[in-house]
Amino acid sequence: MNPVLSWIGGALARFLSAPRHVHSASVATPRDRLAACLQPGDVLLVEGASPISAAIKYLTQSTWSHVAIYVGPQAPGRLAEETHVFVEADLVEGVRSVGFEEFQGLPTRICRPVGLAPQETKALVDWLIAQIGHRYDLRNVIDLARYLMPTPPAPARFRRRMIALGSGDPTRAICSTLAAQAFGEIGYPILPEIDYRPAPTQDCPDCLAEVHHIRHHSLYAPRDFDVSPYFAVVKPTVERGFDFRALQWAAEGDPPSRTDGLSRRA
Repeated sequence: MNPVLSWIGGALARFLSAPRHVHSASVATPRDRLAACLQPGDVLLVEGASPISAAIKYLTQSTWSHVAIYVGPQAPGRLAEETHVFVEADLVEGVRSVGFEEFQGLPTRICRPVGLAPQETKALVDWLIAQIGHRYDLRNVIDLARYLMPTPPAPARFRRRMIALGSGDPTRAICSTLAAQAFGEIGYPILPEIDYRPAPTQDCPDCLAEVHHIRHHSLYAPRDFDVSPYFAVVKPTVERGFDFRALQWAAEGDPPSRTDGLSRRA
């Protein structure tokens, strides 16, 4: 153990994760609407604006920089607080449970895995809860230092690999890595690599079969859940019934007012 490197790594992680005040073109979903739509196993994508969040959004060319998975209310003692309903990986705290307040005022998107059986959802949730307490080795200061620049200079073909931190320590906790590994545990696809192999039959001698390969979980980014063909995007405003006729429009020439004192996180 090197206490100096650990201290430097901790300081870097806290700086990179510190919320910044920025304006966003996206609108946050009210907590009650979000809570009414979520189901266990849902992936919650979050738009952040901390230094590491800005770097992740640049590297992935996406709005989303953070991932949490909704596990729903749990029996007392399974999560840190009874109000906690999400499991996420935080750069400083590691894998932890949090409540809705963690994402208060932040733009979010719900991505739902399709077709999970109850026992598969339970296996996903149980695996996530079992990971609580795992932390990233903050002695890997070089991995953290690359995010001091909001737009790390990297060729496009290397940007995805820059997101993966560390040397592969199994207790490493990075948000999209945790989520990807969780779905990998139950064999659910996100963005698998697909190749085609001959599968001739009597009626179709030239037929091909699709063979899926699960990519390593360290290579996934938050945006992958958004663009995955296997996750449905759930929009709370639409799910609860939307009537555009009920909208109240400002009079012509009436300037918009905006209060945006929201925090942003990775």
